[in-house]
Amino acid sequence: MSDLFADLGTGSAIVILSLIVLVIILFVSVVNSTMRLSRLERKYKMFMKGKDGQSLEKEFARYFATIDRLSESDMLHGTDIRTLKRGFDTIFTKYGVEKYDAFDDVGGKLSFVLAMLDKDNTGIVLNAIHSRDNCFLYLKEIVKGESYVMLSEEEVEALRKAVNFHSEEEMLQLGEDRGRREYRRRSRRNRSKEE
Repeated sequence: MSDLFADLGTGSAIVILSLIVLVIILFVSVVNSTMRLSRLERKYKMFMKGKDGQSLEKEFARYFATIDRLSESDMLHGTDIRTLKRGFDTIFTKYGVEKYDAFDDVGGKLSFVLAMLDKDNTGIVLNAIHSRDNCFLYLKEIVKGESYVMLSEEEVEALRKAVNFHSEEEMLQLGEDRGRREYRRRSRRNRSKEE
């Protein structure tokens, strides 16, 4: 081979070597392109398997119709959610219950006070007084955590529980034991302030 390059001369040898390197590079490039084209053709055949142009067009039209229906449904659901959200502002989300004995001769704590409040601490206090012969119900309105009518001790306690309803849940989320201890400590502090 070196005799061949010697006969041709160094200039021609460099040109021939450059052409050989260029042919190798082009061959690698053609093989790479052929492999890519083969993969693309396989993907195309898999995509088009059993389909013709018209059936694909119908498939796309069906998907677009589904998307349109979902869009309309989403708008209706959005309207419903806004309506529900407005309704949630007025429902009772907090409650407090206090059971007690209304009379000395009736035991078992059958009398109770139920306080039900919305997020603004507005709602009602329902007092059910149970005696041996009758049961009496008293309803008092609460506006922003306060009543315009005098409340009994039990009603005040039920109202306090309702106002602090979410704070008790938050305390329990911080840690079961730690939350309970903290809640009891706060309750004792609030009771001592009230006394």
